[in-house]
Amino acid sequence: MPVLHSTKNLRVVSPPTSTREGVGIFEYTDNYTVFHYGRMPDPIPGKGEAVCRMAVANFTMLEEAGVRTHFRRFIAPNQIEFTLTRLPDLTARPLTPEQGNYLIPLQILFRNELPPGSSVHRRLAAGDLSPADVGLSTVPSIGEKLERPLIEYATTRDDVNRFIAPGEAQRLAGLDDVHFEAMRATTLKANEVLTGHAAKIGLSHCDGKFEYLLTADHELVLADSPGTPDESRLMFNGVHCGKQILRDWYVRSGHEIPVSKLIAEGVPRSEWPNPTPLPPAFVPVMTDLYQSLSEAWTGEQRWNASGLEAATRAVTEVILP
Repeated sequence: MPVLHSTKNLRVVSPPTSTREGVGIFEYTDNYTVFHYGRMPDPIPGKGEAVCRMAVANFTMLEEAGVRTHFRRFIAPNQIEFTLTRLPDLTARPLTPEQGNYLIPLQILFRNELPPGSSVHRRLAAGDLSPADVGLSTVPSIGEKLERPLIEYATTRDDVNRFIAPGEAQRLAGLDDVHFEAMRATTLKANEVLTGHAAKIGLSHCDGKFEYLLTADHELVLADSPGTPDESRLMFNGVHCGKQILRDWYVRSGHEIPVSKLIAEGVPRSEWPNPTPLPPAFVPVMTDLYQSLSEAWTGEQRWNASGLEAATRAVTEVILP
């Protein structure tokens, strides 16, 4: 039975055990998510394959750079087979590296720039964050490039993910000092590989998030879909190349779904309002953007997409006039 995820469907081929990893297959769908709502009403045709092919290219790049990943093989056109570990029960007992074979319940976020839409700006304005917390002496400007990447941690098992301090992150992940430092070092290395590739094709790799698993032999492995527009913020000539475009439209048009407020007020998920569908003209523009991004990133010309220059221009003319 497939398990429906936000933008991917999971099929378990071989379930993990306490001593052995399993095997799973991710099917990349044409869905997108914003506001922690889950799948939004409008699929973007072609998005799933475009993102999947980017993920495969990234796994190949990272493995060649010495970063171990959960990737096993590509199943064309929009699936990957990967190493599957257990989802830990966080209420049973504290995690430890000796247990092994579990998905670490953290997102590790990295920031190279602070573009429009970065949560750092919102958190600074609300007083939830200080400039010192991001290694700065003053409030950063929108679009500011950081001298060195900022690393942050967030939960993955809450209704709305929350930022947490490194100490709490280490305890939640069940990692000793060696493994926790290795996770940070791997994040910096993987970010360097992906950011360097982005720069070669004229893209800014502003920020993103990684997830990790700990294998049965106690090795850290990079998981999920690193460096894709579902996990990273990529920009071309100042235009977002992903769902931030649609998130901005929902906010600007007054159709944002206030998920955090709904959860805080205890409103059942079944009673949440349905998101407003996108204007029909937006969908082909987003399809071309995802396909243009994938073709530029992978070097494979599969869809005769218009290219990033034309695709981002269409975004500014149709969606963000």
